[in-house]
Amino acid sequence: MAVQFDGGVVIGADTRTTTGAYIANRVTDKLTHIHDRIYCCRSGSAADTQAVADIVHQHAQVYTAIYGHAPPVATVAALFEKMCYENKDQLSAGIIVGGWDPEVGGSVYNIPLGGGIFRQPWAIGGSGSTYVYGYCDATYQEGWNEEQTLQFVKNTLALAMSRDGSSGGCIRMCVITKDKVERHFIPGNELPRFWEGKEVTGVEAVGLNAADMVIA
Repeated sequence: MAVQFDGGVVIGADTRTTTGAYIANRVTDKLTHIHDRIYCCRSGSAADTQAVADIVHQHAQVYTAIYGHAPPVATVAALFEKMCYENKDQLSAGIIVGGWDPEVGGSVYNIPLGGGIFRQPWAIGGSGSTYVYGYCDATYQEGWNEEQTLQFVKNTLALAMSRDGSSGGCIRMCVITKDKVERHFIPGNELPRFWEGKEVTGVEAVGLNAADMVIA
């Protein structure tokens, strides 16, 4: 997922890569560097998304060499969209592009399976996203600062990872602003816990003492 805030963007992802029911990698880095202030989140086929990201990264370096400055985030997103749309029958690639540029500041673009490009204040993708659309709709607010946005991303990813079997592992996040690109790592044993981490077995779970129990 990627979320825009006043001054930049926070992107984040889980770290699980699966081959069917088999977990092929539990510490994958799904946040891919494209340029100094532009990253993408990858979902779908790992091979497809890595190949597309490598090609767009190369185009971004050529753009910088020709024009003398970094490409805008919108330009990088358009390159991703062109690659995904023109090869939609061969690719399984969902991309979220997030970054900062002098023209518009922080921005987020969603390129879903099959192509298309949509600028959004927040975007989610991948198998776990279907579990948290309602949470994002109900929780997201405009005007958040960096700390609030980080907490929102962390909570959303933890909720998706707790429900989706193809998502899991750890959380990787990246804050992108004019002045910095700052990485955050949350190990699996420090993920935010909601009700599923607090249940207690036994009679205490419903607030009853053993003396209150009646055996039928």
